[in-house]
Amino acid sequence: MIRAARVQDAHRLREVEIAAGAPFRDLGMDLVADAEPPGVSEFEGAARREACWVWTDDDRVVAFATGTLMRHGMHLDQVSVDPAYAGRRIGARLIAHVESVARDAGSTCLTLTTCRDVPWNAPYYARLGFVPIDPDQLDSELVAIRRHEKELGLDRWPRLAMTKSTGTASTGVE
Repeated sequence: MIRAARVQDAHRLREVEIAAGAPFRDLGMDLVADAEPPGVSEFEGAARREACWVWTDDDRVVAFATGTLMRHGMHLDQVSVDPAYAGRRIGARLIAHVESVARDAGSTCLTLTTCRDVPWNAPYYARLGFVPIDPDQLDSELVAIRRHEKELGLDRWPRLAMTKSTGTASTGVE
């Protein structure tokens, strides 16, 4: 079941993020697997801003997605699913929910940045209808996100920005 995150979910959201990062270790991406998740206060803030949605199983949070409204549309900041719940299309349902929130807010697209070659990253998002954005077409907000990722060392693995129309009048990054 999808619902808006609550402030009291913050500790569990950190646990889900840590668990969701562990499979990156199998790909030699220890930097990602060992990355410190956002702090409790960041998750609390996302819940207060109504920018975080969770999937629950018997009222236990097992996955979440966060998004930020930007000039170009809604940016999908993070999608994390506890690996014990992988393969159940929970991530896809959360992304569809964020897309609906974006559409309701008048956003024409949903964007994200991701690892190009990780099977549950860019190839997965492509199956959900996302397409790569040419690096020369990134707006200033996406450029800033990509710059921050480089500063974190994430460009050790090829990354890209992707977009998907929310089904409103225009498409793409504007």
